[in-house]
Amino acid sequence: MKDRRPPSFSLTLPAETADQVRAAQQAAGAQEGYASVNELLTAAVNRELRRLQRKHNGGKPWEGTPAGVLRPGRRTQEETRGSGE
Repeated sequence: MKDRRPPSFSLTLPAETADQVRAAQQAAGAQEGYASVNELLTAAVNRELRRLQRKHNGGKPWEGTPAGVLRPGRRTQEETRGSGE
């Protein structure tokens, strides 16, 4: 039988950001229609994807990139040099 769970991502956030995500979910999640932190983060990611698609891809979704294609982990100092981070 094929596994029907959606693919998962691992995400590392600064402690302050993670605290605020949990606080936002606890304070307003149910009122805003988010049953979980996962639902809140999914909605936020989808909003950003739509913005990027409008700005960089004529408003269209990109072809999906399969899991395992992107290099995992943080970018190197050389990769981040000049990126404004």
